[in-house]
Parts: sequence; C-alpha cells; structure tokens
Amino acid sequence: MKFRIARHTADLQPIIHFYCGILGLDILGEFKNHDDYDGVFIGKGNLGWHLEFTVSGELPDHRPDEDDLLVFYPESMVEFNTIRQQFSTYDISEVKPKNPYWAENGITYVDPDGFRIVIAKPQS
Repeated sequence: MKFRIARHTADLQPIIHFYCGILGLDILGEFKNHDDYDGVFIGKGNLGWHLEFTVSGELPDHRPDEDDLLVFYPESMVEFNTIRQQFSTYDISEVKPKNPYWAENGITYVDPDGFRIVIAKPQS
C-alpha cells in the first residue's frame, strides 16, 4: 500500500522551499490546471509515500493545532544535525512541542501554513 497526505495551501512556493529547499525532500511530480488545481508531489523516491500540496482559486480553511504533526525520521545523527543546521541557516526557529515526548526525542518547526513538523532524533 502506498500513502499520500494531501493538503491545500495558499501558495506553493513557500511550501516547496520549506519541504525541499530546507528539509531536503524532492519534488516527485507536479501538475498545472487539473480541474482548476495546481499541485506538487514532495517526498523521496521509491519510499511508498509522499506529500501533495495543491492551490486553487479557493483559499484553504485550516485550523492546525499543536498536535497536528508530520514526523520525519532521519536515519542518522549526521542527517538529523544537517537538517537542524539547514533550519538554522534559514533562521527558522525551533518551537516548543505540546507533547513532552517530542521535547526529549526531536525538534519541532512550523511550516508556512502553520502546521508543525517534528524531526525525530535517531535512536542509538
């Protein structure tokens, strides 16, 4: 089974920059004017999952809260620290997670739409 998370956004460019330029994911595909939607597929090839972000003439009506999380699991501390450095380079600050588990086991950021992501610390 494959998996996709799809979310509507007001502007694709900040989302692409956040998830690709900073987090290090790839654009796997995109589409233009498909029933009045433009979109992009973001992830890593051959993993069976990806994120889809779309825009249209209708603005999103999001109400993210502190427990709406996408959690990413780097494979090593080197990858974890590289991601952390990328966010620091772009002056994106960590935020305190609501769930204390993530304060101990990861770092949390807010994407351009106000949704949180966690970069989990690799387990030794």
